[in-house]
Amino acid sequence: MSEQPQTVIVERNISKLTANTVALVLAGGRGSRLKALTQWRAKPAVPFGGKFRIIDFPMSNCINSGIRRISVLTQYKSHSLQRHLQRGWSFMSGQFGEFVEVLPAQQRMGEGWYTGTADAVYQNLDIIRQYNPEYVVILAGDHIYKMDYGKMIAAHVAKGADITVGCIPVPLNEAKAFGVMAINDESRIVEFAEKPSQPKPMPSDESQALASMGIYVFSAQYLRERLIKDAKDEASTHDFGHDLIPHAIEHANAFAFPFLDANTGASGYWKDVGTVDSYWEANINLAEIEPELNLYDNNWPIWTYHDQLPPAKFAFDSDKRRGMAVDSMISGGCLITGSTVRRSVLFSNVRVHSYSNVEDSVILPDVEIHQKCTIKRCVIDKGSVIPAGTEIGVNAEDDAKRFYVSEKGIVLVTPEMLGQKLHEL
Repeated sequence: MSEQPQTVIVERNISKLTANTVALVLAGGRGSRLKALTQWRAKPAVPFGGKFRIIDFPMSNCINSGIRRISVLTQYKSHSLQRHLQRGWSFMSGQFGEFVEVLPAQQRMGEGWYTGTADAVYQNLDIIRQYNPEYVVILAGDHIYKMDYGKMIAAHVAKGADITVGCIPVPLNEAKAFGVMAINDESRIVEFAEKPSQPKPMPSDESQALASMGIYVFSAQYLRERLIKDAKDEASTHDFGHDLIPHAIEHANAFAFPFLDANTGASGYWKDVGTVDSYWEANINLAEIEPELNLYDNNWPIWTYHDQLPPAKFAFDSDKRRGMAVDSMISGGCLITGSTVRRSVLFSNVRVHSYSNVEDSVILPDVEIHQKCTIKRCVIDKGSVIPAGTEIGVNAEDDAKRFYVSEKGIVLVTPEMLGQKLHEL
């Protein structure tokens, strides 16, 4: 008889520090590297993990860390994102000063839209000032991870920092997509380069670079003063990575905060699911026996909104027509009738008809796969209807004629690629 897993008690840094903090979630980006997955939605609104949206992860981190004043800054094709926030994140109590509010790009200062991450915050300074926070946590709305921001705020205060940047080692060949920094023995940032063509490796491990996670803690007064000055600088790109962090290294107290797993002390799980390959890999990993990200952690729940759906159902049990799923995650409302699903993630209301085979695939909500289909190493977007007898992921040349095929051979399928005009007028 196997031993029962022990319950891990996670210490949280919930205090006056988090109570006096406002979180700003930057969720206006398009995420063009996800190709057609962001054709009709912003990257933070892309479904993830069977029932969530990407933005649910930083939002849940805020709630679990004791930060209950949250503003989400939106811009690109934000309707589905705003609808999700309204449905799933409206439980905060205004009576106690708690809120989740959406701040769309609305030309509050000048006539332009958000021109950079720092400009997005600058254009809402008047609103932020009304909250009167001592600290401001600025978060990217498009990363997958679980993190106690309270520990980072506490470290920020202890060091007397003006800005603290969350950081994590990444493979050197992937570091070109991140802000890369160098730190001294006190964790003070001494160098910073935004998306460098030749990332500088870490002295302790030349195969990795120390990358920014897109998580910043600011002392509110310093942030306000710096943003006002940056807005007047015509040479600035008004971006945290390109402009504010390099300036802080020269003229203020800028420190790094390493993101470590609370249980092991190793680098924590953090994924930028910014490409089709990384998006597929992160989802498929959840279906493994021991996934890198534990979604079954009662001590750190991921909050979301989802429709009230019946349980998943598996029908028929003959040798040639058996409804079954192995090493997979199957969400509510799914019907697997006489077909086999292996090593896959099926979101809500997916229907797989008889004699079909789905392997190593991520199937988004409301997809219907008709009889005698073979689906391998695919990401199939919401609402797609796969005709009977279709083979995808079997012949790369045939796939490339109709669909998007990634560098690692993952096939992205959308309704438009199938000739189904789901979004057109």
